[in-house]
Amino acid sequence: MKTKILSLITCVFFASCSNDDKISSSCQDLLPQATTIGANKFGCCINGNLLIPRDGTGTVGGSDDAASLYGGYPNSTDYYELDIRDFKSERTAKILIHMHQVHLYGIGEYIINESNGYNAIDGLNHTYLHCRVFNESTNTYQYYRSFENSGLLKITKYDFTNRIISGTFTCKVKSSTNTADIIEIKDGRFDINWLTLPNVSFP
Repeated sequence: MKTKILSLITCVFFASCSNDDKISSSCQDLLPQATTIGANKFGCCINGNLLIPRDGTGTVGGSDDAASLYGGYPNSTDYYELDIRDFKSERTAKILIHMHQVHLYGIGEYIINESNGYNAIDGLNHTYLHCRVFNESTNTYQYYRSFENSGLLKITKYDFTNRIISGTFTCKVKSSTNTADIIEIKDGRFDINWLTLPNVSFP
């Protein structure tokens, strides 16, 4: 049992790891606690497999930061985008959550709608998400996008003064190349302080 737990800790969901262990209950056990204190934590389960941010070693001309929060355009509070990446696992992965008009409406529920696969000013004017994951059946990476009314984002804290945004989310996403290929993201949670986030390491 100890060996299996250690294996799960070093593995990120089927999109980004060796996929040796796929036990739904274990994913929930490994998720970070859902908090609202700006703890700079993120986690979710995709088909019962864990995704958490993990920094890379850096590349020429840039860094491999595992977690970033970006403001909107033209106003920085028009929307927020949480960009989470696993650079360290054998099969890397990433997810982007576009949170629309949180500054306007604050704490509450936001329907997750269609993603066109883009972000920022090229994305759509509502809340959406998309991710890049490894598909074992095709042995290739695939892009998955949210679709109309495919999930729910709950903002549990929004404190602009102290730069904290926290929430939970669940969502179904479709492959961008095969709309019959649908996977589910469950038990998502994040607790971000965007002032301190750039200084946090995600091993």
